[in-house]
Formats: sequence, structure tokens, C-alpha cells
Amino acid sequence: PLRRDTMPVINRIAGLADEMKTWRRHIHMHPELGRDCHKTAAFVVDRLKEFGITDISTGWAESGVVAVIEGQGEGPTIGLRADMDALPMDEITGLDYASKVPGKMHACGHDGHTAMLLGAAKYLSETRNFAGKAVLIFQPDEEGGGGGEAMVQEGMMDQFGIDEVYGIHNGPGIEAGRIELRAGPIMASVDSFYIDIQGKGGHGAMPHTTVDPVVAAVGMVQAIQTIVSRNNNAQERLVVSVTQINTGSATNIIPDTARVCGTVRSFDPHVRDMVEQRMGEIIAGQAASYGVEAKLEYDRGYPATVNDAGKAAFAAEVARELVGADMSTDETVPMMAAEDFSYMLEARPGAYAFVGNGEGPMVHHPAYDFNDEIAPVGASFLARLVEKAAPLG
Repeated sequence: PLRRDTMPVINRIAGLADEMKTWRRHIHMHPELGRDCHKTAAFVVDRLKEFGITDISTGWAESGVVAVIEGQGEGPTIGLRADMDALPMDEITGLDYASKVPGKMHACGHDGHTAMLLGAAKYLSETRNFAGKAVLIFQPDEEGGGGGEAMVQEGMMDQFGIDEVYGIHNGPGIEAGRIELRAGPIMASVDSFYIDIQGKGGHGAMPHTTVDPVVAAVGMVQAIQTIVSRNNNAQERLVVSVTQINTGSATNIIPDTARVCGTVRSFDPHVRDMVEQRMGEIIAGQAASYGVEAKLEYDRGYPATVNDAGKAAFAAEVARELVGADMSTDETVPMMAAEDFSYMLEARPGAYAFVGNGEGPMVHHPAYDFNDEIAPVGASFLARLVEKAAPLG
């Protein structure tokens, strides 16, 4: 539970807690995947219209919503982003508001992110205690499909004149209501690799008549680990994880082919370049030594999420004013997970922060649930970013 001495300073948003909980649980019961977030988007649009917001644009990255709240007079345009999509997994929470859609679940808290941005939107539309504009970005397809990249490529930043952009994510294992961020990289880039090995199958009792792809696969898996231990500067964070080895059909058959797949996480473009180069060299060398043919497919996914130093310092100041110095930090440890808010931060300066979800299952776990008690903190943080970045007078 949230410590009472850390309740957010915006009383009006504290008063929206029950509404945000209702919105969040409705979204939780009706999860949608990827860019097919049309029902969630329609729910968001209905709420925005109820708040009196009329400048609403839909269809971004197929189902994204962008809405504008006009402040009072000239000032900067501040973007606030929430993601809307769920994950393709079954929920095991047993809650009365659990997912009603088999195989789909809000296991990452995007339902909570959307509810928090709606709370901030209601408050900002009522008070308009800021200059310039607040642009509300409800984004689909964060979980691997790059909805954020699509919205940027479709011209969102220019069309709405966004000057700076902010996003938040809940953080299981971080004290409920605590706000954590840092300047520079806060989340990693994500790359995927696929190694297809072609050998020559045969009887398991006569390996000399075969070219064994299984032995080659094992050798490659072992050799790939030396990229982290021997090719990477120990001062630079890097993870190379082999997560799949697919081959074979019976105990007495040496197969024709094998496939090795995995993920690479880092923070610097030159590290990504080094990994891709070394992986290609290692696989070519291993293939030659085992007499197999091997093909590497190296797919670059989301880039690292990099907070602008000035905007991160500004956001940390907002956090301190909101929850106090003991419940916030600007020196959180970067996460090796990835986030497509990275594309928005490549397009505009801004910052990404974590709001503690309290103890409980991690995101992407079938028992995870967003903590509704933190919604007033997240919504207040988003609203205060606008008010402080674009003060009246």
C-alpha cells in the first residue's frame, strides 16, 4: 500500500482515484494486442470528450489517439505518452476484473498507464493552469511492434508541434509511489538473432556418415558467450542471451538442421555494431570448423531509451516536489529491458520515469496486476510536468 505521507500534492487528482480505478479495470477486462487497440482507443476518446476535450485525432499507428488541451496563452507544447496494448498470455490472478479475453492480458500495466494519463487529462482540461499546449499521446503496439516508431514516422511530432515529451511506466519491486529516473540511457536497446545451421542428417549410430548440426549449434552457443566476456569493454553494459535451440526429432536420428535464437541488450550503438560483427565472424568460423553451413539473421529492434539530461533533471525536480526527496531519485539503475518510447525521445528531448508499483509479480508475469493506489501519483506527476514546464505568467 501507498504510504499516506507520500500522497500526491494535487488534491483534485487524489479525488479522481476511484474514477481512474474504474477506467483502469474496464480496460484490464478488455485487453487488446498490437495495433488492434480500437476498443481501448474508443473508450479513451469517449472519456476525453466527457472532459470537454475536442481536439482529438485518431488512427495513429492504426489505433492510436492524440488529443490537445489548450493552455492559456503562448508557451511550449508538452507531449505526454501512455501505451495501451496488452500481452498474448493468459491471466491467473483470479480477480473479479480479470481479463475476459482468453490468451490476452494486461500483464505490463499499460491499462494503468492509460488510466493515469486520462486522470492527468481530466485535471488539465478542468484547470488549464499552464501556458502553451498539452498533447496527450495514447499509443498502441508497444510490446514489440514499434507503435511509437510508427507514430513518429507518421509525423505526429511535427503535426502537433511537440517540443518535449514524457512517459512513465509502473515499476514492480519499487516502493509504491516512488518515482525513479536518470539522465542518459534508462532502458536498453533490443536486438534479436537467428542462426540457421544446415548439416547432413543420418543415423545416430553412424555419426561419421553425417555432418552434425547439433554439435555445431552447441559450439556456437558456447562461443557466442565470449562476446560479452572477451570482446566487450567491461565498463559498458551488454547482455547476449541464447533463448532457443531447436533441432532433432528422435534419439537415434542426427538431424539435417538446427536453429539457435536469442536476444542482445545494450545501451550504445557502437556496442550493437560490435556484437553484430563479432557474431557474424564467430558463426562463420564455427561453421567452418564443424563443416556445416550457417546463416545469421540479426534484427535490430528498439534503440536504447535515452533521457535528455536537462529534461531528466527537470522531471526529477517535479518528482521531488511531488513525493519528496526520500521517495524519488534521479540516479536509478538502467534496466536491460527495452521500450519503444525510445523513438519519441530520438525525435524530441524528454524523459522517461518509473513509478513504483510496490511488491508483487513482475511485469509479463501471468499473476501481475497494476496497483491502482499509485494512479494518483503518476497522474499528478504527468500533470505537474506540464504545469511546471509551461507556467502561467
